[in-house]
Amino acid sequence: MPRKAQHTDEGEWSRGETTYSSRHSQDFGGTEEEDTHPSYRLAPRHSKTRVQYFQHPDVANFHYGERHPMKPHRLALTAHLVLGYGLHHHMDMFAPREATREELETFHAPDYLDFLSRVSPTTASTFSSSYSRYNIGDDCPIFDGMYDFCRLYAGSSIEAARRLNASSTDVAINWSGGLHHAKKAEASGFCYVNDIVLAALELLRYHPRVLYVDIDIHHGDGVQEAFFTTDRVMTVSFHKYNGDFFPGTGPMSEVGLGDGEHYALNIPLDDGVDDAQYVYLFKSVMEGVMQSYRPSAIILQ
Repeated sequence: MPRKAQHTDEGEWSRGETTYSSRHSQDFGGTEEEDTHPSYRLAPRHSKTRVQYFQHPDVANFHYGERHPMKPHRLALTAHLVLGYGLHHHMDMFAPREATREELETFHAPDYLDFLSRVSPTTASTFSSSYSRYNIGDDCPIFDGMYDFCRLYAGSSIEAARRLNASSTDVAINWSGGLHHAKKAEASGFCYVNDIVLAALELLRYHPRVLYVDIDIHHGDGVQEAFFTTDRVMTVSFHKYNGDFFPGTGPMSEVGLGDGEHYALNIPLDDGVDDAQYVYLFKSVMEGVMQSYRPSAIILQ
């Protein structure tokens, strides 16, 4: 199985933030019935877009390991840039609580969460027999506070989704989120808990259709797998693909199954795509997606 590069230039890999937004169904040709259905929570129109930023101050205080390319401390640098450029004057900023065990179990398997909550560098040898089962290794090591880290970034994404459901914001940003490789009972690609799936499930409480757009260089395999058999979440992923590049998934032939058939859209890209080509491709694909799918909430990774 392809592994995520451990020593690569930052331009060759990314695990970006996650942005959530509410959209008006009528903007995409929604019917009057859809707009007035009592179970649909659509954001009211405003003359000014309301933006909220979610990040717990402690989420930057974790360390995957000396040589590991995943550096949570960069989140603190991002927060300083937000303040330094005065962006906090243009959005509301929140430090949400940690996600609860019950919230994590809306997607993740209880035995997997038991493992994450109990394993640590001091107890690692006790749980080593479970490493292969949960895909623990170089890409996803055991480090101090690992479970707390997961609960912090997941809590921010869940709270962002709830604020959208309550129509208290139009755009919600969680710079610490976007861990799109984690599976129901397996870590993958630096990701242990899939905050995107948890947020999408929260959005589905009020939104008939949620669109997930992934522009990370790696295929958004964990999110696609979670919603592969439903039409209520459409996943669109733009990523590098050659059959060997991590995670090795995401060809155009992966389109979904059952009710989810044709609701997984993959745009595999070769090396050498420049900005103009990417923008043209992105606009061409997304204009068709928005017109045909008409989501009322969008997640961007």
